[in-house]
Amino acid sequence: MQVTTNGTFRVLESTRAEGELLLLDVDSYDPTYVTADATVETLEPGYTIEATVEWDDGTPRVTDVSVLTETLFEFVDGATNIFEAAQDTWQEGESMGEGMNSTVTYSTDNEPNGVVYTFAKQAGERDIFSEFRDGITPLEPLVERLEQQTSPPYEVFVLNPEAEPFVVVYLCLDKGGMLANTVRDTYDCPRR
Repeated sequence: MQVTTNGTFRVLESTRAEGELLLLDVDSYDPTYVTADATVETLEPGYTIEATVEWDDGTPRVTDVSVLTETLFEFVDGATNIFEAAQDTWQEGESMGEGMNSTVTYSTDNEPNGVVYTFAKQAGERDIFSEFRDGITPLEPLVERLEQQTSPPYEVFVLNPEAEPFVVVYLCLDKGGMLANTVRDTYDCPRR
């Protein structure tokens, strides 16, 4: 018997297997791993899609897809040269005894251009960077909070600093804008 599911999903790269995508349900955060075949090969990590997933003999396969937003997600492990706004956000949170903190960043024209979140690394307990990358701890609530103020698409960078006790999530408001491109260049992320 063939089971069919329709839903809205956030696309992530799978760390489980080569040639596989992770579709994370935006409401339940339930994961579905699908083969990156011709139906989904043009999707980028971070896109929000509406899709039909069919399970044929227990193997999920996307049979119909439409892109809702072209937000991009980038995950950088071992990042160096962490920018000052992230360091300041971390230090402020740490001084208040908080394991998570956030701040809005501004352009040289004093216009909001992004939101920085810092999360304490939890040595030996949890790998928060891997949890974000694998969808175990979804980034969706942060994106939804941003969508209350402005419309997508965005560029979201998740940085796991090599020499810092925190993980950075940087939501850049303008996809392909100066800030997003600067972050891409700084952390050697491919242009998409």
